[in-house]
Amino acid sequence: MALDGAMLHLIKKELEEGALGAKVDKVYQPSREMIILAMRGKNINNKLLISASANSARIHFTDRAVENPAQPPMLCMLLRKKLCGARLSAIKQVDLERVLLLEFDAHNELGDEIVLTLAVEIMGRHSNIILVDERGLIVDSVKRIDSDMSSMRFILPGLKYELPPAQNKINLKNVECGEIIDKIKSCKGLKLDKAILNNVQGFSPIAAREISFRATGSTDLVTDDLTASDYEKLLYNLEKFKSMLDEKSNPTIVSSNGKLIDFTFFYPMQYGASAISYEYKSYSEMLDNYYFKRDLSERMKSKSQDLLKVLTNSSARISKKIAIQREELKKCANREQLRINGDLVTANIHLLKKGDVIAEVVNYFSEDCSMVKIKLDPTLTPAQNAQKYYKEYRKAQIAETHLVKLIAQGEDDLKYIDSVFDALSRAESERELAEIRSELTEEGIIKSQKNNSAKQPPKLPPLKFISDDGFTILIGRNNQQNDKLTLKDSRNYDIWLHTLNIPGSHTVIVCENNQPPNRTIEQAAQLAAYHSSAKNSGLVAVDYTLIKYVTKPRGAKPGMVIYTHQSTVYVHPDEELVKRLAVK
Repeated sequence: MALDGAMLHLIKKELEEGALGAKVDKVYQPSREMIILAMRGKNINNKLLISASANSARIHFTDRAVENPAQPPMLCMLLRKKLCGARLSAIKQVDLERVLLLEFDAHNELGDEIVLTLAVEIMGRHSNIILVDERGLIVDSVKRIDSDMSSMRFILPGLKYELPPAQNKINLKNVECGEIIDKIKSCKGLKLDKAILNNVQGFSPIAAREISFRATGSTDLVTDDLTASDYEKLLYNLEKFKSMLDEKSNPTIVSSNGKLIDFTFFYPMQYGASAISYEYKSYSEMLDNYYFKRDLSERMKSKSQDLLKVLTNSSARISKKIAIQREELKKCANREQLRINGDLVTANIHLLKKGDVIAEVVNYFSEDCSMVKIKLDPTLTPAQNAQKYYKEYRKAQIAETHLVKLIAQGEDDLKYIDSVFDALSRAESERELAEIRSELTEEGIIKSQKNNSAKQPPKLPPLKFISDDGFTILIGRNNQQNDKLTLKDSRNYDIWLHTLNIPGSHTVIVCENNQPPNRTIEQAAQLAAYHSSAKNSGLVAVDYTLIKYVTKPRGAKPGMVIYTHQSTVYVHPDEELVKRLAVK
């Protein structure tokens, strides 16, 4: 999951096309390790994001709004003073190292023209953003490195800037691929991908594994086991990857089971059917999307921990209660035998007396009229024993009626909890989390905060999409919004959709007295499938019917409805369709 030197070389080309010659208009520092430069020029209006964070070091254009601190940090003020108005004149990369040098034509306090350099080092936990003056001295940096942190390389104001130590690897762009083959052949007992990684500059593990897989069909072969044919294929694939650095490349994100696992500059084949790959038009779009999704997921997970804990505990408590009730219901299954015992004791009351422990009587209710033994309480009269059996029968009968209702209610509560889990998994903002928290408070699952007098923000609107046929499609963000969308805002002849027996959002096609074509219904079904627990499934069943056939039972939980006259369509959830049809 690293931004390697080869990809940085390709990003450099993209940055040159979108920022070279532009001036720095504004400088922002949203967080301690992130800088954003607003670049403006002829036909150029881009925001350049630079991050030195250990787990998300990168550089690319972004069009996302980022919240900035009320008071700019000192480094931000310094960069504004030095870089605002400066023109980006060159972007340099030494070989395929993970360092970009952004050179700016600027002016000093005396008005003299100078060249300032912003060194962007993309090296995991050693990543940094360093401002270097015209003399090659460090002005300041995002991370200051002193003797307590490193004995090899210091990054402090006033010191001369030096590039990170070079690795003893071959630059694929500057040599013939045959030289690399000779190096790999000398790596005895080493896996092929490790041999590539140790000898070829600028390649991350995923790139090394991909070359190994394309050449041999495996990522586990040792160099000693390669045949002459394997080396011929390896040479071909090295040359192909070399051409990617100057010609066609494919910015691609790889995901598996809904989780982002990597990004590359090629379409990976090594994962087979175990992963899905998405291609992007640019590296900036790819990286922006990748880190936005990953950071959003982590941020929402952190913010929703208390809700997840409450829901998990509620689900476990309800499940345990249902299990106990089902066991009690099993005990009620023999209630008819209790009534029969009472009838038999009553029929033979003249033969029994107080003090009897067993009543051995003819069972008139069996086909063969066999003898049966019935336990008696010796402290009770025969009539009282009969009444005891009748009482236990009535008690079991009432218990069964109540237990059936309680189990059904418990199962509905579990379905509701699952629906909240689903809404929580798709929440993308704190306002959405606040609405879910409010819903759970109203349902009594979360205790109400009595002292919470803060003004509540306005409710978010439903998600809005426009189909290719021009029909508006609305999707609820949570259960309360689902109720409002379906039961209040929609009209009788609008079309309602929901995943079959799977938690998900209510989806409505706004028809406005027009019959939507099949394409719109299918697209709405794909949107409904994507906004459900089946988001990462292959084929999803989605029911659809008219709003007038959707009703809410009295006392039902938020989002819980019943419907009739439905049809079912089977679709694949499609993220690209969601992005394309979304109204922002």
